[in-house]
Amino acid sequence: MTTTKTLKVAVQMDPIESISPNGDSSFAMMLEAQSRGHELFYYTPDTLALENNVVSASVSSLKLMENNANWFEKSEPEIVDLSTMDVILLRQDPPFDMNYITTTHLLERLHPKTLVVNAPDPVRNAPEKILVTEFPELMPPTLVTRDRSRITAFREQHEDIIIKPLFGNGGAGVFLLRKDDQNLVSLLEMFEDAFPEPFMIQKYLPDVRKGDKRIIIIDGEPVAGLNRIPAEGEARSNMHVGGRPELSQLTDRELEICAAIAPALKERDFIFVGIDVIGDYITEINVTSPTGIREIKRFGGPDIAVLIWEAIEKRR
Repeated sequence: MTTTKTLKVAVQMDPIESISPNGDSSFAMMLEAQSRGHELFYYTPDTLALENNVVSASVSSLKLMENNANWFEKSEPEIVDLSTMDVILLRQDPPFDMNYITTTHLLERLHPKTLVVNAPDPVRNAPEKILVTEFPELMPPTLVTRDRSRITAFREQHEDIIIKPLFGNGGAGVFLLRKDDQNLVSLLEMFEDAFPEPFMIQKYLPDVRKGDKRIIIIDGEPVAGLNRIPAEGEARSNMHVGGRPELSQLTDRELEICAAIAPALKERDFIFVGIDVIGDYITEINVTSPTGIREIKRFGGPDIAVLIWEAIEKRR
């Protein structure tokens, strides 16, 4: 498919050599851009630079193939003024640390003349586990703190709890502590050494055994749901730790959640969002580098990369 205007599209992402193309959402988005006739470029965030108010990076042109053994060809990198691009896809994975935040400050100098997806300044102000706290009525009981006494009191009230780093990703550092587990203090000591930020503590939802659903939202509208069922003996449902994905219709409650958060997403002009829902509760709003679109298409759902590019092209 081609469009009336060819766009110059740069993708800021982790090293392309390191991805698994069969399941990588960024790869799907790039493939769709290529199929629409857009010029495709690529760089890693460590090559970003700011000099004389010009934001540049070491950029390679890119050609992609649907071949898990040989999925890309790239040119030798050249320093390029990123304002010459029409679109930049902000797709490197968290952690959402000061390095990530700094890249949003640099990209903010380009947006919206160069359209950054998702927009860098709202992304900076809406990390996954912070934006969702604007909707406490939709969440399980949740505490954000590093105060041991508050965490202990929360556990006494809610018994089984989940503890996770506030700015982590991919299920890393997520722990389930049962009400009689004696490792709370040891775990908090480890978290205090590893993370300078507060932690997120939530009441454990037994419904997670039925799945943790990733719902994809494009331009404020829900388009598909992928339920991820934890492996036996695992509290996390992330696919890279053995979660089993399956396409899943959205329930009335899930549509209600999507409608409730839609104004906040549209206000920030978030094009591509993935929310996580367990039972009747939302647990995260992912705006940095949402995933799951290749699995949704593979299981017979919509081609979300097409929907993303339709939304981008409307703005260009």
